[in-house]
Amino acid sequence: QVQLVESGGGLVQAGGSLRLSCAASGRTFSTYAMGWFRQAPGKEREFVAAISWGGYNTRYADSVKGRSTISNDNAKNTMYLQMNSLKPEDTAVYYCALQRNNGLGRRLYDYDYWGQGTQVTVSS
Repeated sequence: QVQLVESGGGLVQAGGSLRLSCAASGRTFSTYAMGWFRQAPGKEREFVAAISWGGYNTRYADSVKGRSTISNDNAKNTMYLQMNSLKPEDTAVYYCALQRNNGLGRRLYDYDYWGQGTQVTVSS
């Protein structure tokens, strides 16, 4: 089994920044991709960003492109999401996920393991 634990969420004013982290532990794979999703109250979970093994390829949702940077440290089995210029509409629970086939999927079912989520609240 794989355990994913997110951290770094919190309350921030509009225009501020946050850095989310996701630490993976347990069963390991030779290569894998990871991604971030978010779910706002009353809405479906949506794709935010994904990164391949080694960080060679990334993919972003249009809603965060240019404001967010996804990165990883494979030696530490940790992924990050730096979010800048935060907006109230970024308020959501942010989930990290792991995809065994090292793709850059943007669909929920592309991912095999999920974390419990971390709350991000952006005040106006």
